[in-house]
Amino acid sequence: MCTPINMFVQSKRFQEEGGHVAVSGNEVQTARPLPHVAMVVIARPLRRNALNLEIKSRIADLVEELDRDPSVRAIIITGGSEVFAAGTDVDEMVSMSPTDHTLRASDRMFTTIRQCQTAVIAAVEGFALGGGCELAMSCDLIVAGAGSRFGQPEIRVGVMPGAGATQRMVRVLGKYRALRLLLLGDTITGEEALAMGLVSEVVPDGDAVQRAQELASAIAELPPLAIRAILEVVDAGADVPLETALLLERKAFQLLFDSEDQVEGMRAFLEKRPPDFLGR
Repeated sequence: MCTPINMFVQSKRFQEEGGHVAVSGNEVQTARPLPHVAMVVIARPLRRNALNLEIKSRIADLVEELDRDPSVRAIIITGGSEVFAAGTDVDEMVSMSPTDHTLRASDRMFTTIRQCQTAVIAAVEGFALGGGCELAMSCDLIVAGAGSRFGQPEIRVGVMPGAGATQRMVRVLGKYRALRLLLLGDTITGEEALAMGLVSEVVPDGDAVQRAQELASAIAELPPLAIRAILEVVDAGADVPLETALLLERKAFQLLFDSEDQVEGMRAFLEKRPPDFLGR
């Protein structure tokens, strides 16, 4: 079976762009498929990429590291061509206590991705269930294969979502659609998720990673400071009154006029040439 990393390395575009791979443990790997684009790959196919504490901690570490790297302007998180993440590892959770969850910071991965100042794209094929669905929802964009499956089946094992689903789904889908998924543990396809507003884009099965790379590459060519400002304002403005959110937007807009990228972008527009954004 072709591993996720081998799939990327064998691609013509990966080779032409000088992409490279760094192995970061057997079950979480990283790749640089395109300039300024980093990829975090969950590679645990025998367990359908189930998220245990070690994997979640490693993903959090990598995202933090990539977010600090000025050469990285977009991050893709994927599980490869067959499954994104079929949920949190139940074998590990069955004996955990509330104190275990607190001491081992079982929610750190989700918080780290939500707070990341670099754009993060989830490339979803196959199952994105439970913690896998919450992982995707922690990202800024979600590209899904048409036949992928999203859902929160925690109710079927005696618990409930604990990494954002009850709050994010209600905000995105509305109370009644969200509760149908949360209370019954049902799943929906990528096509249904798009219709409900849960994902950004749906592509033919097998094309999610390629499309995510295209979006990441496009983002990487845009001004990093403006990207960061947009992410900050969208996140901060979601839970404050509209007038406060509009003020945050206005102040962020004004601050960008102190950047070199603002001057470069507007001069390039007037001179009818492509801009060269440097993130300054």
